[in-house]
Formats: sequence, C-alpha cells, structure tokens
Amino acid sequence: MSNYFTPFKEDVSELSLPEKFTFPFYYTPNPISIIATKELQEYLSNQPNWGEKFGLITDDDDAIGKMFGVLVVQNQNGELGYISAVSGKLFDSNEHEKFIPPVFDMNAVNSFFNVGIKKVNELITEINQLEGQIEYLNNLNQLKELKAAMNTDIAAAKTRSIAAKKERDAIRSEAKFTIFGEEFTALCTKLKQESANKKFYITHLTEHWNEKIAVLNEKITPIADKIAALKNERQALSASLQQQLFEEYNFLNAKGETKSLISIFEATAVQRPPAAAGECAAPKLLHYAYKHNLKPIAIAEFWWGKSPKSEIRKHKNYYPACQGKCKPILGHMLQGLEVDDNPMLKNPSDDIVITTLFEDEHMAVINKPAELLSVPGVNIKDSVAQRMKDKYPKATGPLTVHRLDMQTSGIMLIAKSLPIHKILQKQFMDRTIKKRYIALLDGEVKEDKGKIDLPLRPDLDDRPRQLVCYEHGKHALTNYKVIDRKEGKTRIYFYPVTGRTHQLRVHSAHQLGLNLAIVGDDMYGKPANRLHLHAQFIQFTHPVTNKKMKIEVDPDF
Repeated sequence: MSNYFTPFKEDVSELSLPEKFTFPFYYTPNPISIIATKELQEYLSNQPNWGEKFGLITDDDDAIGKMFGVLVVQNQNGELGYISAVSGKLFDSNEHEKFIPPVFDMNAVNSFFNVGIKKVNELITEINQLEGQIEYLNNLNQLKELKAAMNTDIAAAKTRSIAAKKERDAIRSEAKFTIFGEEFTALCTKLKQESANKKFYITHLTEHWNEKIAVLNEKITPIADKIAALKNERQALSASLQQQLFEEYNFLNAKGETKSLISIFEATAVQRPPAAAGECAAPKLLHYAYKHNLKPIAIAEFWWGKSPKSEIRKHKNYYPACQGKCKPILGHMLQGLEVDDNPMLKNPSDDIVITTLFEDEHMAVINKPAELLSVPGVNIKDSVAQRMKDKYPKATGPLTVHRLDMQTSGIMLIAKSLPIHKILQKQFMDRTIKKRYIALLDGEVKEDKGKIDLPLRPDLDDRPRQLVCYEHGKHALTNYKVIDRKEGKTRIYFYPVTGRTHQLRVHSAHQLGLNLAIVGDDMYGKPANRLHLHAQFIQFTHPVTNKKMKIEVDPDF
C-alpha cells in the first residue's frame, strides 16, 4: 500500500490547501495538483522506451497516449503526497510500481474472468475450426451456386410462361371472331391445358431444384446447427462474464458506503454500465484513497502522448472526468466529500449586455457576447432567446434563427415572426447565407489558406464533445484564410460551409485539421480569459425587402 503514496519532492509546506475537493467535471487544477502532475510527468519522461511507446519520439501508427491522474492526499500521519493512476491498462498490464491497481483486477491469474475468457476463446477456436472445414466451405459454395442456378432457371421458365400466356390470350381473342361453337370450345380447352402444363412444369422444376438443395443441406445442417449452438453458448457465457464483472466492481465513497457498477448505472438512462466503466483514473484514485484511509485533497487528470485518431487529446493538457462513464460513478464516490460548486450551474452572463447591430419591424441582428447561451439550457435559463422574448413580447415564433456556442461571440439573426423565421432559416438550409468567423489559434498555421474536411459526430461517452468519425460522422467542411501570425499565434478567418456542433473548434484542434486549438478553448485546448472565436460577418437576403444585407462587427480580442 505504502508503495503508491509518493511524498512531494518540492516543498509544498507554504501552499494553502483547497478548502473543498476539486469538482472533477470542470476545473482549473489547484496549484498543489499542478506540482503533483509535474512530478509524475517527470517520472514518465524518464522511463526508458516509453517515449516511443507513447508516440512522442517517432510517429508510430500503433503508438497512442494515455490519460493519467494524480490525487493529492494526506496520510494518517498528516503527511502530504499523491497517488497516481492510469486509465485502463498500461502496456497490457495492471501491475506497475508507480500506479495504483484497478478496483478489480480482471487479469489476475485464475480469476473467474480469465477462466471464463479462456472458455470463450476455446469456443471461438472450435467455431472457427468448424467454419473453416474445406468440405463445409465447399458445400456452402455449392449451395450458393445451386440456389443461384435454381433462381435463374425458374425465372427463365416464368418468363417463357408469361410470353406463352400472352400468345394464348392473343389466339383466344382472335378466335372469338373467326371460329365458333364446338371448334371454339375445343380451342379454349387446348389453351387451358397448355396453361396448366406450364404451371405444372414450373412446380415440377421447383421441386427438382429443392430436392438437389435438400441433399446438400443434409450435409450442411448438422455442422451449421453445431456452429449456431456454439455461438449461442459463447454469447451467453460472454454476457454472464460481463454481468459478473460489473458486480465485482464495487466503489467506496467518503461515507464508507459501497456500490457496484450495476447498481450505480441502474438509475441512469442507459441502465447498464458501458464498456470499460470504472477503469478511468479518477474512480481508481478515489477508491484507493478511501480504502487505505488517505484523505483526498485535490485531483487532476492529463493526457500523455500521441492523440487518438478520432478524439482530441493534447500532450500534457488537463482534461475533466468524462460524462458517460465517470459521472455516475463519481456521483456516488464524491458523497461525503465537500466538493467545489459546479461552475456550470452559475450564470456567467448576469452583467452581459446584448448590442443590436440592425433592427426593423421584421427582424433584428445582434452581437451575442461570449458566455451567453443562445437558447435556455438545462440549468441556466438566461439566453439570447429568453432576452429577445422579454424584449419583444409580441413577437411570434422561435425568435433565434440559428445558434452560437455559449463561449462564442458574434452575429446572430433574430426573427420577430414565424413567417420571417421560416424565410431566414430556409436561407441557412439552402446555404445562401455567407458567414465569416475570426479566431486566434494557439500556434502558427503553415498554409495561408485551405479547407478542412472532417466528418463529425457526438462523443456518446462524453457529450457535448465531438469526434472525427468517417464511419458515422456527418459531413463537415470549413474553409480558412490566415490573417496574420504574431508571437506564436495565428489570427485566422473561418468560412464554415456546414454548421455542425463545435465544427470550427474541432477542425482547428484535431490533428487531421489545423492541429492548433483556438485560444481559450477549454474543451479541446487550454482555458484562457475567453474562447477567442467570433462570428464577425454575415450576408443574407432581407426576408421582406429582398435587399442583400451585409453586417460586420469586430471582436474584443
């Protein structure tokens, strides 16, 4: 146990300890957490070959970074130090002298999980052997070819039958006017018999092919049934292992209460824990501290190494705990601790004033300040929409035609009636509206202009973050032009062709985009006094006068 408690190398005796524990979902690291982080990062830097494994030395496709965490604690002797953890396994192992173990080690020798996985793998091997038998594969291919030949043969017979029917119908129609009495009756009987013969032929042909297929199926079915049974067994065993694994993950809180993953997630919308829930650094750290009577003081999590391909993670940047996996778990684990207030519940825009750039009886154009919501949120109702509703109480319709992120400032269109709203919104949908954003990036962009074409989708485990995803993402296109480069920063114009959530922020920060976060982007980059992103210019057609309108307003950065 004592191996994981690390005393500070640096003298921290003069530092004031935080009165409350870190709110883990949105925070600026406490100074004492920053010192612990630097000491852990120094340790990571000094490990042989770790630079290569984390993709910090060579651009190896297989290398990837990891999320690490430090928890500043006070031991039973009153000494300050910290414990460290890594999210998930480190180099396929849970055993490291520096990092605390998982809440439950599924990889322990002879654990139920390893025994179960061994059985699952044996079933997979048996399934693969059966599916790979040459005779079985040949029979499957022969069956496929036989069915194709059957379909072709029967389709051809049906085509001929249809043609023959048309010919009989023509003969019958013509005979009505040329032959009569018994001769006409005999002709109709003959044609009817021909029709019956065609139907009988198709029935007989189908039976002939089905007999051939049945013979082949007699060879295939026993093996196919066995494969299906083995797959069902494998699926049931995997589900049972997952259920048992979730039940083994039991988390303490500051009150000494224990809850399993199953019971924690029962009260959530998903009801079942997502994969790898409980493996993140923050739950590991708190559970270990409670278990070993260490008092939690402050926490910080940071990314170390190469960024993943889909999400944005920057080397050494701090990140909050995720919403999907960690929020329900930490909601239980933080009970009994005095925790900082959730800053997301505070309205930062009480003293913010909206300025009007244009207004007539039909619509208005405003300059939205940073840190003001476009529409009411779950916890904060103050927003552009609410203020416009208060300002124009007789207006009808949604008022706000489009949205800007809370942290983004700039031009927004306001409609004073539903018909005006529909006309303006159609211009957005038809992409006839021209928009230009200005931003300040944390670094220097090499190219003077270009485009970024990266599809985006929500991060289901950590909303509202967005991921780059070529499989399920929506098309997102941004054109850009550099204004100037000064003191290691780039001032840039963005011309979004599409309007996806966080499009400009992700296209800026992602490694396949500009690989430079917007200054002040606390989600994809680093915090600052504000997000340096501003909707500077818009061109649209006035919904009543049909006049081309051009509105421009400069940012305060």
